[in-house]
Amino acid sequence: MPASDWLEIGRIVAAQGLKGEVRVYPDSDFPERFQQPGQRWLLRPGATDPEPIQLLSGRYLANKGLYIVTFAGITNRDQAEALRDSRLLVPQTDRPTLEAGEFHVADLLGLAVFDQTTEALIGSVTEVIPAGNDLLEVTLTDGSKVLIPFVEAIVPIVDLEQRRIEITPPAGLIG
Repeated sequence: MPASDWLEIGRIVAAQGLKGEVRVYPDSDFPERFQQPGQRWLLRPGATDPEPIQLLSGRYLANKGLYIVTFAGITNRDQAEALRDSRLLVPQTDRPTLEAGEFHVADLLGLAVFDQTTEALIGSVTEVIPAGNDLLEVTLTDGSKVLIPFVEAIVPIVDLEQRRIEITPPAGLIG
């Protein structure tokens, strides 16, 4: 499958303990992707094709913001360390259905950002940072970056078909 057919759901950042568990930093708002047993795909650093891997179990560490995950066949620390910096993927077809007003992070990246009042192009979304309310990192047309709270009062329009976001920034938010 081409790269566009996959969704990245997380990145393995370290081994956990001695029995083959790994720490996964999530790129998904769907905890079941790290807790429910089943097949996932692993993209090792430098590899071009993901390989299947069986997730056996997972648990969330709230104080660290990451998951501790057990995979089939990974039974010791050396095997777990060998997975460091690998990315966890699922097929694009496994995308959960969202409620109105919810968006997949991958769909927001690269969207053009416009001031709703002046219709001026402000920049484009380069990152979505999880927080109490998510923050859109926007690279402005001058190359600088600004964080915009992703709340309806400030971001009233997200038009995925037109690949644009319209914002009503409060005074002082943007330069």
